[in-house]
Amino acid sequence: MTVTRPEQRPDDLAAAGKRELQTFKALRHRNYRLLWISLIVSAVGTWVQIVAQSLLVLDITHNSAPALGAVSLAQAASFFLFALIGGSIADRTDKRRFLLITQSLSMILAFVLGILTITGVIQVWMIVLLAFCSGTILSFDQPARSSLVPILVPQEDLMNAISLQTIVFNGSAFIGPTLAGLSLGLFDLLGKQVGLQGNHLGYAGNFFLNGISFFGVLFVLYRLRLSEGAVQASTERRGPLLGSIRASLGVVKRDAILPWVLSGYGALLFFGPSTSLILPIFARQTLHLTAFELGLLFSASGLGIILGALIVASLGDIEYKGTLLLISFLLWSGALIVFALSRTLWLSILALLLLGIAQNGISNPTITLMQTRVPPQMRGRVMSLNSLLVMGLRPLGDFPASALISFIGGPFTVLISAAIVGFYTLYLLIARPILRSL
Repeated sequence: MTVTRPEQRPDDLAAAGKRELQTFKALRHRNYRLLWISLIVSAVGTWVQIVAQSLLVLDITHNSAPALGAVSLAQAASFFLFALIGGSIADRTDKRRFLLITQSLSMILAFVLGILTITGVIQVWMIVLLAFCSGTILSFDQPARSSLVPILVPQEDLMNAISLQTIVFNGSAFIGPTLAGLSLGLFDLLGKQVGLQGNHLGYAGNFFLNGISFFGVLFVLYRLRLSEGAVQASTERRGPLLGSIRASLGVVKRDAILPWVLSGYGALLFFGPSTSLILPIFARQTLHLTAFELGLLFSASGLGIILGALIVASLGDIEYKGTLLLISFLLWSGALIVFALSRTLWLSILALLLLGIAQNGISNPTITLMQTRVPPQMRGRVMSLNSLLVMGLRPLGDFPASALISFIGGPFTVLISAAIVGFYTLYLLIARPILRSL
């Protein structure tokens, strides 16, 4: 009689197969899979525009760091004004239909920026104004998008879905900036062929590419079919707007963990200058790189975030999220110090790779805790806090950072940023042991 060895049993083989697919298990849900793929395409387009817009600002202002900071400040101001309102409205509406509106408006703004650029009338104040309008739209879009994810996947797959969601925007930085550098050159070459070399055709072409990238998301959102029960469970009954905002803030404030997690995340985002600020400055003033090499720097950070997202996704719903958070904070500070001291392209790429891995190790557990420690009907408002931090607090921190860069230079500014975040992490590690027990 043939005896089947335990390791050959079909149920064990099936379990092994499930473990192997743990990294991408949220993609087995059709609605989430379609939305995820379409958002990757759109996010690549967004990164193409981020790189082109940063270089355009530096081009028309003769390498002014404060001008870049002003663009970031305009976007930050819009988030501080509208993020909490956007989260509250997201909790009260059909998120799919709401996203159809916000994504359409974002697409229109990309085309407007492209038209202003190719016609040669673009000025810094126009970019600042469009950045404010874009931030206003994102203040409503991002809470709705984040709170849509728990409708598309069951709770046991939520952390995995959030990890994969991280790849959508941050991970697309691996492809988008490199594509931006290549397309800038190609569009400029095309402009010379048709006699438009003075009209910033390279920048305008990238803005048009971003506008086109929204069509896939709009098509998928239009085709999504969601359970009526899940939509109703995630929708709050109507009531006073300000009262609903206060209620969600009260839930976060009374939680034993969320205030400290968010304070650490907020410190990193405010004191840690964004890559959209420091990379163009370092590329032009410190490393003396071409547009293509600048794209490589952005891509290194994006690749690190992809690797970090895959690592966290493979871990699944891990027990010690606090330990992961604190280790990632320290790794982030160390990698930023190495980047500040680097004077070679390849060492800078390595530092940014580690920085991206650490950033995901911070953002993913933070977002998961925000999603799982509040009632479902409050997720939009609570996730608006994440939008406020990422899209509001970070650009707000970029403005004083850009001014400091003008006085003491990029490397010293980045060293100071890394030291502040590192010391605050040590404080949380020592003074708040509850975080280590998460």
